[in-house]
Amino acid sequence: MLKIGKVIIQIGLLFCMYFIGTWIQQAFSLFIPGSVIGLVFMFILLSTGILRAQWIESGARFMMNHLVLFFIPATVGLLNYYHLFAGKGIFLVIITMVSTFVVMVASGLISESFAKRKDLNNE
Repeated sequence: MLKIGKVIIQIGLLFCMYFIGTWIQQAFSLFIPGSVIGLVFMFILLSTGILRAQWIESGARFMMNHLVLFFIPATVGLLNYYHLFAGKGIFLVIITMVSTFVVMVASGLISESFAKRKDLNNE
């Protein structure tokens, strides 16, 4: 029971970061989504050591393990706009493949640069 409470509190902390980002976005009428601002805010807190990774690790792991469930409502919501996508299937497939490839390449390059930097720091 204690572990469940810990995960709930950590997920609550993650949602607080989201709500802070959303508040900043609305308060200053920024065009950047509040979720992205909250993510940057959390990154800054983690980088400076104000927020420790252990404080959100279990909650983040739980959310990552159940990530597929968060995409179901968005996918079902697309059915309301079927008329926008009708007849454009091949273009959507191409766009999906290209964007997936770009994300994979970018992720690989960033991971390699972090690994090299870590190796240089260890030497």
